[in-house]
Amino acid sequence: MGAPASPAPPSTAAPGPLPGGAAGTTASAPRRKLVRVKVVRKKVLKKKVLKKRPKAPAKDTAAPQEHGCPPLGLESLRVQDSQLRASSHKRYGLGAHRGRLNIQSGLYDGDFYDGGWCAGQEDVGQWLEVDARGLTNFTGVITQGLNSIWTYDWVTSYKVQVSNDTHTWHPCRNGTEEAVFPGNQDPETPVLNLLPQPVVARYLRINPQSWFPNGTVCLRAEVLGCPLPDPNRPPRQPLPTAGLDFRHHNHTEMRKLMKRVNDECPNITRVYSIGRSYLGLKMYVMEISDNPGMHEVGEPEFRYVAGMHGNEVLGRELLLNLMEYLCREFRAGNPRVVQLVTQTRIHLLPSMNPDGYETAYKLGSELSGWAMGRWTYEGIDLNHNFADLNTALWDAEDNDLVPHEFPNHYIPIPEYYTFANATVAPETRAVIAWMQRFPFVLSANLHGGELVVTYPFDMTRTYWKAREPTPTADDGVFRWLAAVYATSNRAMASEQRRLCHHEDFTRYGNVINGADWHTVPGSMNDFSYLHTNCFEITVELSCDKFPHASELPAEWENNRESLLLYMEQVHRGIKGVVRDGDTEEGIANAIISVDGINHDVRTASHGDYWRLLNPGEYEVTARAEGYGAATRRCRVPFENVPTPCGFRLYRTRPPGRGRHRLPPDPPLRLQRQRLRRLRAHRRAP
Repeated sequence: MGAPASPAPPSTAAPGPLPGGAAGTTASAPRRKLVRVKVVRKKVLKKKVLKKRPKAPAKDTAAPQEHGCPPLGLESLRVQDSQLRASSHKRYGLGAHRGRLNIQSGLYDGDFYDGGWCAGQEDVGQWLEVDARGLTNFTGVITQGLNSIWTYDWVTSYKVQVSNDTHTWHPCRNGTEEAVFPGNQDPETPVLNLLPQPVVARYLRINPQSWFPNGTVCLRAEVLGCPLPDPNRPPRQPLPTAGLDFRHHNHTEMRKLMKRVNDECPNITRVYSIGRSYLGLKMYVMEISDNPGMHEVGEPEFRYVAGMHGNEVLGRELLLNLMEYLCREFRAGNPRVVQLVTQTRIHLLPSMNPDGYETAYKLGSELSGWAMGRWTYEGIDLNHNFADLNTALWDAEDNDLVPHEFPNHYIPIPEYYTFANATVAPETRAVIAWMQRFPFVLSANLHGGELVVTYPFDMTRTYWKAREPTPTADDGVFRWLAAVYATSNRAMASEQRRLCHHEDFTRYGNVINGADWHTVPGSMNDFSYLHTNCFEITVELSCDKFPHASELPAEWENNRESLLLYMEQVHRGIKGVVRDGDTEEGIANAIISVDGINHDVRTASHGDYWRLLNPGEYEVTARAEGYGAATRRCRVPFENVPTPCGFRLYRTRPPGRGRHRLPPDPPLRLQRQRLRRLRAHRRAP
């Protein structure tokens, strides 16, 4: 989610805190004009073949160091705006309520929702205050600078004071001296300072002492602390955990959990790998079905994908919890889960970018920042790494070639994408091959950093626009799918929810067309829709990309119903089998067209198909190479039950002796040729 963090200035421009904690600059000091130089790093391709592939991370990667007490929740918004105060602020958009770790600014200088708290004066008397609303054992403070693409501002040293009444303040001391903590050296890297001794109080102030000379007093923060029991307030009721494993799992621990679930439910689960990451970590998938390892004719296939950006970890943990939940509820005889598992083949990929996750995991939930681990080890953003099929389709539509001369579905991969020197990550290649192996009908791509559900297209049709509504031919279905998840999600549907960063998605019901948010060329959602039968949306699960482990039970409760209800939507619309009228055998790759919708789907290898549709009556046509077409009317009810809509097709020529198998139609031949070429250039593990 979101754009990459704004680049930091050259390190030589950021002096450390001065001796004794004296202020590095004051209001009377002249402001120097900062000349920013854009540094472009280039890869040396000639030397690349000489470099050895880096070793994969150790199998037992050490867990990130625990800091004793969890964060109060400035980043996760558990701390409300009313709990934050400041000595002064430049303007409302830089008020105390914006001083939250990892909060992101808008694109424009002077935005109403800016990227941190900035004091109105430049002196050592400024402070940012947090009200914990009860006695709290404070243990540490984490700071960042201002998030901005226009200026560089951060605090290089600060003091900490605590109080129980906001009138009498006590400084944190290191022995007999007032402690001065080192701050930041750039705007984005979080810096943790543990207090010399934990301090019990209700209020905590961060008091900047020095700051970047060419900037001003600006920061974002998180506070670590353990709330103490309050006899005047009832204790918080713990959330039901249902015996689920609520913690962050590295690659080894993830594999162990998946194996444990497979051992508990061997009759409905199967663990398999779809490939390896650049560093050689296997990309594991959990299959959940009453006949694992087998495609059943008439049973739709569903997938959840998480961890495309390695530092957006909530989706990963939700899918691991979902595996445990489905297994245990199936064994307990939960009717809803039993029906879902017996009528659907479910595939769960918890980590599409395992290398990126390991990078973020080593730093931990508060110290990985906004972007560390987002990309693969090679520096590739997987959400921009799929082939751009949109441009080819729109060019053909502009020339009135669709669908008679150019297909409106199963669009072949462009030839440039199959070249040996094309920048295609091994993780992307693995997922494309996975899409070809299974006839997926519905999917969701789980991200983090916002609270919103987006649907295709993700790329703007006007190439030079950063955002514009760009609907698909199935816009109504996609809107419904997105609304199903958003309206059943506790966090999104809450009346108390505030915006995460700078966009208020509550105005749209927490649902938005992807391209109308920001353009994403080469997204997996668009590729899935145009290259396969699968409809896919993106779910931004949480304001916090890497929530603390203590937040995971609440996040599971926020998303449990949404995860289940969205999977059940795979049964909405029509389904059937296209058969040879003479032999009764299923016809693979038959085309299913719905009148009025310029997007077709194809049958799977056994002739079965699924077509997601909203309630209504539709004229449906089936056709295949060498067969006459057939048309019938099919009605989709409001109930979430698929309408049977099968076809029998008859050959245009009677089968004669020695008849040979008809070749696939030209678009399908081209698609297969490009896929073979893409697989041939797959990098060696």
